[in-house]
Amino acid sequence: MVFYQDDVDAINNVLNEFLKLSDSKCNILIDKEGHMVTKVGSTGDIDLQSVSALVAGSYAATREMARLLGEDEFSVLFHQGKNDSIQLTLVGERTILATVFDERTTIGMVRLYATEASEKLAKIFEVILTRPPGDNPELENYSQNAKGALDFFFVEE
Repeated sequence: MVFYQDDVDAINNVLNEFLKLSDSKCNILIDKEGHMVTKVGSTGDIDLQSVSALVAGSYAATREMARLLGEDEFSVLFHQGKNDSIQLTLVGERTILATVFDERTTIGMVRLYATEASEKLAKIFEVILTRPPGDNPELENYSQNAKGALDFFFVEE
């Protein structure tokens, strides 16, 4: 799945709304390979690359546990810590939403608004996946600008 700037802006709008409604600290969207797609909120001193890789690994291990128990997959994981907690929510087939929160909110609020955010994100991903390849105004503008620059530099006099 290829994300363009307009896609990331739409995703960030959903994540920011979720952040405010749930009163969570940050939301990190991660692909199943362990790469961060985008983030919103206060990530402070969180090592985002390591967290992204570990979230993906955690989901891979949990998928196998689910399979052993006769489930296709577990769609939500929750880890509670002394100060911070994290909820991992599967979004579509390819991404995981990691929500970090503390005592300012409850797991119930996070789960409620994560469900809504997941549905909105799934709709955005559906549009992205059904978009024809190369159908991106950003690339068209880039191509036109690059052609103009090349014409300028290599013009024959």
